Amino acid sequence: MSPEFLVTSMVVILLPGTGVLYTLAYGLGRGWRASVWAALGCTFGILPHIAASIAGLAALLHTSALAFLVIKYLGVCYLLYMAWSVLRDGGALEVKGEHAPAPPGRIVLNGFLLNILNPKLSLFFLAFLPQFVPAETAAPTLMMLGLAAVFMLLTFIVFVGYGAFASATRRHVISRPSVMRWMRRGFAGAFGLLGLRLALADR
Repeated sequence: MSPEFLVTSMVVILLPGTGVLYTLAYGLGRGWRASVWAALGCTFGILPHIAASIAGLAALLHTSALAFLVIKYLGVCYLLYMAWSVLRDGGALEVKGEHAPAPPGRIVLNGFLLNILNPKLSLFFLAFLPQFVPAETAAPTLMMLGLAAVFMLLTFIVFVGYGAFASATRRHVISRPSVMRWMRRGFAGAFGLLGLRLALADR
């Protein structure tokens, strides 16, 4: 495994996206444990994209306009749903001091859906992983699976770090109602903008 792969992976993972936003929101709204479940769900959401890329299914998204559009607009709708869930009173991602425990399964599922409904991820892995597999490799599929596993592990570690940071600042946020309101609007707006960016994305 090359240092270039690790550096490139870290740069990609650290860039703010839907997974980072989702994990931060749960860290602020529900605390560190909930953010770990959110990070796990987002990490699991990478699996179908990796499998699709290795199997060549991502090429279908690249060549079929209809397949790409269907997945893309499902993703857009889900991002808009997440924006609404942040804004509504009592929503799953509401930032406040006391909350009924959120079912871990639901947190993981929402994070999984956020990532799986982004067709750009499949195209990213289709272009990304093969670059780090030498032409002389005897078992390129196994090597790609190994690289993908490392990418997922790094994703989980980084996202847990984001969640820990959000959880550490949670007490300061929930003690200021005006900050809480703007945080909710900010998260909702960010989910909405990510949905708009996905809607305007080309293959």
